[in-house]
Amino acid sequence: MGEVLLQARELQKSYTTAAGELPVLRGVDLEVAAGEMVAIVGASGVGKSTLLHVLGTIDRPDAGSLRIAGEDVLGLSEARRCAFRNRTLGFVFQFHHLLPEFSALENVSMPLLIARVPVEEARSRARLLLEEVGLADRTSHRPGALSGGEQQRVAVARALAAAPRALLADEPTGDLDRASGRRLHETLQGLSRARGLTVVVVTHNDELARRCDRVLRLEAGRLVPD
Repeated sequence: MGEVLLQARELQKSYTTAAGELPVLRGVDLEVAAGEMVAIVGASGVGKSTLLHVLGTIDRPDAGSLRIAGEDVLGLSEARRCAFRNRTLGFVFQFHHLLPEFSALENVSMPLLIARVPVEEARSRARLLLEEVGLADRTSHRPGALSGGEQQRVAVARALAAAPRALLADEPTGDLDRASGRRLHETLQGLSRARGLTVVVVTHNDELARRCDRVLRLEAGRLVPD
């Protein structure tokens, strides 16, 4: 294993319910190397999305430690943690959340424009990203004119706009047909190999999981090799 990009130790997370405390993560340990592609699988409701949100610093654990690219992210202030997340991590979810009134190029450009990148540079970088995910001929199309798989690949390109070190994907093929899902798998794998991009993907899709370097199963609040 090369450089460890993501290191989690003893992550714990519970939720308060009407019936009392519900433990979800009970001491999760995880190390992911730079450029590695890891799948996290498990039964529905076991806490896979919760884990991904904690790893992505969207949610805070009750206990444990988390280092990303050498940074103790849980020790950062909320503002610094948000800034770190924006420049270090990209996210793809089951539903693409594209802005329907904007073209594919404009959707991918948006994070760069928000970061005050000059318009022409933002558009140029967005165009290259769309080409990288196989959508060079769809730059002017709005989401409604794209297939589900194409929309999700636009979402992947958008997630990569800020050149993150890692991409975290939560059921990215969950709303796609088999052929579109396979194409998205190939896109993610190709990006990981070509860019040295670290990818952590939560999935129910066995085909996607098998394409990854490692498969881990979340069981009883802990990760075990699948």
